[in-house]
Amino acid sequence: MTLLYTEDHEWIKVEDGIATVGITKHAQDALGDVVFVELPEVGKSFDQKEVSGVVESVKAAADVYMPITGEITEVNEALRDDPSLANTDPLGAGWFFKVKFSQPDQLTALMDEASYTKLTDAA
Repeated sequence: MTLLYTEDHEWIKVEDGIATVGITKHAQDALGDVVFVELPEVGKSFDQKEVSGVVESVKAAADVYMPITGEITEVNEALRDDPSLANTDPLGAGWFFKVKFSQPDQLTALMDEASYTKLTDAA
């Protein structure tokens, strides 16, 4: 499945009406070693671009923004137990949460990989 990206450095992968969300490799490179993640509560709903979590590293803390409006259906408990997964496998085992989204038209505002690469190369 294709990944989409936000300008805030979250990625989103959509499968069967559920979106898996995490931070990009670019974000984890900028943060350094991740030491703590605050994940949202299952069942809580967020609007697009609302703060839905926090990631802390040895260098900084950063908010995680909801890329699409919806309800949290699952969080990655393995990431809570081992925050370094966000560094070692940010696009796989380091995912943050899953969302049942309610406004699929919001997906069109997200970037594809080429657009995201252009954004991060310009930074």
